[in-house]
Amino acid sequence: MSASVLYDAPGPKAILRNRIYAVVGTTVVLALIAISVLRLYDKGQLAPEMWDIFNYAGVRQGILDSLLATLKAFAIAAVLSLVLGVLLAVARLSEHKPIRWAATTFIELFRSIPLLITIYALWVGFLTNQSMWALALGLTIYNGCVQAEVLRAGINSVPKGQSEAAYALGMSKTQVMMTVLVPQGVRAMLPTIVSQLVVTLKDTSLGYIILYPELLQKARLLASNTLVDGDYPYVPVIFVFGSIYVALCLALSALATWIEKRGRRAKTGIPVASIEAAAVMPDVPDLPDAPIVK
Repeated sequence: MSASVLYDAPGPKAILRNRIYAVVGTTVVLALIAISVLRLYDKGQLAPEMWDIFNYAGVRQGILDSLLATLKAFAIAAVLSLVLGVLLAVARLSEHKPIRWAATTFIELFRSIPLLITIYALWVGFLTNQSMWALALGLTIYNGCVQAEVLRAGINSVPKGQSEAAYALGMSKTQVMMTVLVPQGVRAMLPTIVSQLVVTLKDTSLGYIILYPELLQKARLLASNTLVDGDYPYVPVIFVFGSIYVALCLALSALATWIEKRGRRAKTGIPVASIEAAAVMPDVPDLPDAPIVK
């Protein structure tokens, strides 16, 4: 019986006890799900008429428009937050104290302020008629600060021998940072970076506060303004729009996994010829010896 590093392997009694707990826990969860489904069915939320609203072309077009609006804000915020994160991380690692202090103050300030307050302040104070940019810039500032700390941790995890070797080759500090440390730091922290991008995607739902027509705003309007048999279709709307959010996050995670696997398979340099290739190479005639100059 093998033992784990974190805990001892369970014995026969522990295995039986764990199985009983698993069966009881699964039964309780299934019972709660069944009770919830029955209550929703009794309230008419699972009736076919509630789901029929998604057959209308206007509703489908509204969902598509809100999806495109969400992706637009996310794309802008994702790109700008990564750029801002790199700049802040490099500035916080700078040897110049004023630059390092300014970057540290900026990061700690906007990480402490709730994201919703930042978005609302940008919308009310500067971008009243540009709700999309208020949302995108608010997401950029907050997530850029978080990405800066992630990248800083990745850069600090690179062995010091990498930078020392680069300096020995005559590279400047900027060249060492941008060509040696930052690429390796990004690769090391790629899962965390992607996780924060997923958070950025989900935080686009805060745009409903500033009346930006994203997915959550469309879901709220659809659920509160559509009356079916004297009731509002909250459950179908939540299920459909929640599924869209889940699909987007899974697609982003799958893309990150593909990039990581592709990076692991990438090979650089000149490949070494195999034995079979060397066997079929044509014979090269011997060259005459060079004369010896005394």
